[in-house]
Amino acid sequence: MTLFLGALTIGLILSLLALGIYISYRVFDVADITVDGSITFGAAICAVLIVKGTHPMLATLAAFGGGLAAGAVTGILQAKFKLNPLLSGILVMTSLYSVNLHVMGKSNVPLLTGRTFSTWAEQLGRAWFGKPEVNLLGWLISARDLVTLLLALGMVVTVCLALYWFFRTELGTAMRASGDNPQMIRALGVNVERYRILGLALSNGLVALSGALLAQYQGFADAQMGIGMVVWGLASVIIGESLIGSRSLGLAIYGAIAGSVLFRLLVAIALRWGLNPNDLKLVTALFVFAALVLPQWLQRRGKRET
Repeated sequence: MTLFLGALTIGLILSLLALGIYISYRVFDVADITVDGSITFGAAICAVLIVKGTHPMLATLAAFGGGLAAGAVTGILQAKFKLNPLLSGILVMTSLYSVNLHVMGKSNVPLLTGRTFSTWAEQLGRAWFGKPEVNLLGWLISARDLVTLLLALGMVVTVCLALYWFFRTELGTAMRASGDNPQMIRALGVNVERYRILGLALSNGLVALSGALLAQYQGFADAQMGIGMVVWGLASVIIGESLIGSRSLGLAIYGAIAGSVLFRLLVAIALRWGLNPNDLKLVTALFVFAALVLPQWLQRRGKRET
């Protein structure tokens, strides 16, 4: 049960990463590799500020701001300098590796003594339940783990509602339209480049927010923690779309969350059954490949049979 709760919590935290990739991948049709650097950037900013005594909420917001800045740089390279989107992401991601090391001052920043949202969860668990362990469906689990899961769920629901509201505003609708049909929007006199910069900034802001929460949950920030995260996010988005079967705004947001949680549960089950952790990234890449190719293959096969 502890493994199950941990997988759910990490899945919810990384669902913010999936939401960020949904914006760049589905709204602007860009697989933004900046993600691999911005998630670590958010974790680094948050960890360093917490170690220096900053309130965890302020540190998390600062991490979100750092992600906004990183995404804006990628957007500027694409919109103003007309660089290839893939190359822009690679340039910023590569640069962020050095930036992250400068921010942290070393390759790893532990949060053993700092106040984090996990610390709040432990305090709330003691206050609510009055004991370190609680009975849940016949299983004895840590009160801290349960409250951490509830806090992560609350944060994710809040972000989803805010994102849904934003994309239904005039600004958000124009941003989605500029990604769907930039030629038409440009013909209407709208600055498409500005919306691309704003969209990529928001995307990487959510990714950095996910990194900040992940660092607080794991108890450390590491310079290598962002490797392969863009693949993880793509897998979550693709799984969610397969589960929901619709790309409407509300269902797409829900699908990204569901895909992230389900994917993390599958990974946890595979590790429990003996998967070598060294093979995790390879298995993830193969899974994304299958998720991209299999639906097309099934569709072509169905057409042949009819």
